[in-house]
Amino acid sequence: MTVTASHAQDAGRGIQMATDSILTKKVFGGYQFYQGNKRLNMKQLVNTMKPNEEAWQLAKKAQSTNTIGTIIGFAGGALVGWPLGTALAGGNPEWVMAGIGAGLIVVAIPLSQKFNKQVKNAVNTYNSSLRANSFWDKNELKVLMKGDRVGLVLNF
Repeated sequence: MTVTASHAQDAGRGIQMATDSILTKKVFGGYQFYQGNKRLNMKQLVNTMKPNEEAWQLAKKAQSTNTIGTIIGFAGGALVGWPLGTALAGGNPEWVMAGIGAGLIVVAIPLSQKFNKQVKNAVNTYNSSLRANSFWDKNELKVLMKGDRVGLVLNF
């Protein structure tokens, strides 16, 4: 299981929240996405990233790749499945159709891999921006000692 997490500052209050980050969980064939305890589908993932233009653009590209790959993979599966069903039923299958379907499936596999890379990159970009905006990333706390005195200095 791969988990990516970060903290973000709640606007105006300076409260650290881990629930803003998106967690990725590797599953067979790709990833599942979570924000807090909520599992996100692809549309929700893209909408969640909208405040971060760069991550949003990456997520939209990933969504497009996923849509194209799913359509091609589904069509390939249907073109393979139809002749197989015909053969199992004792009919005369169109093996050329099955061959075309197998070719489409082969095309869909790298699209799926490309989608996985793109969506993981989008999530990492989104989570990185949350870390960059957190209170402690931009602020500094120092302990100063001068003579017999000790003090704290907070720069922000």
